[in-house]
Amino acid sequence: MSHPWQRTAKGANLLGPDGSLAVTIFEEITTLANRHNAINLGQGFPDEDGPAELSRIAQRAIADGHNQYAPGKGILDLRQAVSEHQERFYGLTPDPESEVIISTGATEAIASAILSLTDVGDEVLTFEPFYDSYGAMIGLSGATHTTAPLLAPDFMPDLATLENSFSPRTKMVIINNPHNPTGAVFPVEVLREVVRLATKYDAVILTDEVYEHLTFGVRHIPIATLPGAAERTLTISSAGKTFSFTGWKIGWLSGPAELVAAARTVKQFLSYSSGTPFQTAIAAGLRMEQSFFTETAKTLQRKRDILSEGLRAAGLDVLTPQGTYFVNVDTARLGITDATALARRLPELIGVAAIPVPVFCHPEGAHRTRSLLRFAFCKKVSLLEEAAERLATLQDKL
Repeated sequence: MSHPWQRTAKGANLLGPDGSLAVTIFEEITTLANRHNAINLGQGFPDEDGPAELSRIAQRAIADGHNQYAPGKGILDLRQAVSEHQERFYGLTPDPESEVIISTGATEAIASAILSLTDVGDEVLTFEPFYDSYGAMIGLSGATHTTAPLLAPDFMPDLATLENSFSPRTKMVIINNPHNPTGAVFPVEVLREVVRLATKYDAVILTDEVYEHLTFGVRHIPIATLPGAAERTLTISSAGKTFSFTGWKIGWLSGPAELVAAARTVKQFLSYSSGTPFQTAIAAGLRMEQSFFTETAKTLQRKRDILSEGLRAAGLDVLTPQGTYFVNVDTARLGITDATALARRLPELIGVAAIPVPVFCHPEGAHRTRSLLRFAFCKKVSLLEEAAERLATLQDKL
């Protein structure tokens, strides 16, 4: 019998063939980037702080003595702000008392939902490539992780064959929309099919929408707004990506009271509660003018375009994202079949670091995505311009 830590590691592709713990590719690439003084476009965190007014609110909350435990389900003001946000943007009206909880980042909300609702013998379906935390938590819960491929160049599932990935044992479907690592934003027909199949197989839908405000020219549609979805859907988001305060670790989960109560039961024994002064600040953030959200996405779109230009100059096939912090490229055009090997060479070769997409997949998916690399563009414009210049030299150096 494997230990829970081994199942967790295996789920996140961190177990070596001999059963030893491997270093995450993120850690490995970051070490190489530091060693060669490379621009690190591997991990997805901004290099600039979010709105100064939110920092001031958090500082004031600390000075005013808001430094003890928040309630386990989060401070009421933030739960109300989450509910207002869901109504203002999407017409959803979760009850702040029973249908919203505040978590330590989206990560803890994901863990709470998966661990509370899935078990040995269940299947949990995700799209593939998948964010590694899903694989880790499915492994920890003891459930079986099944996948449905997202196909390049636009990273959409094949709706004609999506049902083949479901079975009577499918207990939960996890969708990440907008999608990391591909940058896909799922249109209504994809979401409708997910709802139809989740209903048919009586599965809970867990939707991770942390990039909800970071879309480029397309509208984010929360799956919970679709007919038949709300009663079986848990929606997760967080402050990290929208407000560029990833270190504050404030997330939230909303949905039907009985599903939220199940997640809360597990969540209260993970962290119990999250940073009290930050919760006050994020409540103010969620109530910011519409223009803040629009401008944030516009700025990010410009950054996407600057980096994409450099990637094209490098002779790479750019798979333009509709959302998130990430742009993927296909290196096959340069005759490269192993993006992971290239990712290990890039920091020294041209002074830029990226993450290979196969690390977000099971073996079959890793083979399918073997020539894809993911770059993060949530960085200062000057840094992205420098990265673009360095990338332009790639063909000569290969």
